[in-house]
Amino acid sequence: MGAGERSQSVTIRDVARAAQVSPATVSRVMNRRSTVDVELARRVQQAAASLGYHPSVVAQGLARGRTELVSILVPDLGNPMFQSVLRGISRAAGVEGYRVLVTDSHEMPLEEPVLAHETRLRTDGLVLCSPRSHDQELLELAGKLEPFVLVNRRIEGLMAPTVSVDYAAGIRALAAHLAGLGHRRVAYLSGPMASVSNQERLDTLHESAQGRFEVNVLECGSMHEDGYEAADRALATGATAIIGYNDLVALGALGKFHAIGVSVPEQISVVGFDDIAFARYASPMLTTVAVPQESLGEEAWQRLSAVLRGEEPPADVCFTPRLEVRQSTARAPR
Repeated sequence: MGAGERSQSVTIRDVARAAQVSPATVSRVMNRRSTVDVELARRVQQAAASLGYHPSVVAQGLARGRTELVSILVPDLGNPMFQSVLRGISRAAGVEGYRVLVTDSHEMPLEEPVLAHETRLRTDGLVLCSPRSHDQELLELAGKLEPFVLVNRRIEGLMAPTVSVDYAAGIRALAAHLAGLGHRRVAYLSGPMASVSNQERLDTLHESAQGRFEVNVLECGSMHEDGYEAADRALATGATAIIGYNDLVALGALGKFHAIGVSVPEQISVVGFDDIAFARYASPMLTTVAVPQESLGEEAWQRLSAVLRGEEPPADVCFTPRLEVRQSTARAPR
């Protein structure tokens, strides 16, 4: 039997029996309590080493009242946007000796409250990223999640630090760009129905389109395959430009147009949202709205870290995204 297998089957009672002490004494030694006699501590450590016993990090932390773990709940870890937010949090937290546990709700809003509560109970704090639950549900849940930070969402009346993005400003910039290129019919490939940022983009697009261009909204999703499948439907509307809910959707549409011989941007313009790394290396390079993804994570950690230290967190921050004009947009075809 290997050491890894052995440690999984060994319990604190086995160590206590081998060291001829009580399980409570083993627990105190493993949690570095100074009240244990030096000789007893040595016997416990030797017994644990010989048996290959390794205590649970979470259990140790709970016994000390601190785990030095924080958690993040995201709606879809397959989305590079959320991966970048996670990277920002992990790097910043690591500098202060914290590790990050990740939970994915798989775009299932009904699962979010349970997942958020369970993961919070196992860690010192929570980062709630782009939650899909309704405002009222999150307001009612907030007391069970503290301390936590809300990312990529704003909820009026929520007493928790918030780090967000002004998606309306990004859509206004995109709308002005497409209108300036002479586009009069635009298709919007809509994101997940429960996504608040999707609704914000859609509402702002309708407002920005007034007197400029017609908007056709098509149900889509948030992944490559969703954009690939929706590209044909977008063409059928007669649109000369497509706005993807995010870059993944836009890149999926680019792939479909390439497969069926539709030239971008000569025949149709395509734009995305987020500016994930792939956007810069697409062919053609994707015009998009750049969101400071890692900065969202870093700023979230600054606020959570302050609360964990018992300090007043920095004020809420809302980033203004930046339009990145590349090669996937051009003047509307005549």
